[in-house]
Amino acid sequence: MKNPNVNKHFFLDIIRTTIIAIIISLVLVLVFALIVNLVDVGESVIMPVNQVIKLLSVLAACFVGFKDNKQGAFKGALSGLCYTLLSILVFGLISKEISFNLMKLVDVALGIVVGAISGILAVNLRKKSVA
Repeated sequence: MKNPNVNKHFFLDIIRTTIIAIIISLVLVLVFALIVNLVDVGESVIMPVNQVIKLLSVLAACFVGFKDNKQGAFKGALSGLCYTLLSILVFGLISKEISFNLMKLVDVALGIVVGAISGILAVNLRKKSVA
């Protein structure tokens, strides 16, 4: 017989991680926007910094958001997917331009991969520190 709390904890981990990643992204994007306004930053820097912000947001959110140390890769991949889709929506609403193009598809794929790796790291490193 399956424990219904297992599914509840699984989905709560994904929701918690997604929300934490969005909050981290918003804060880091605001800090980066302030830096861009104060310092002359070239256009070529903006895209890589945005990708690093996304990567760090998902990684940190997996470490903070996962309460259950099981299925790290799967939960991380789902969290990365949810985060990426939600961030496209949130930042699209902020910029008043929601579009879906090849770059957004690459972002979704990258979010899934980074989420899976982050989930694996979060679950396995936490097991070692708890033990």
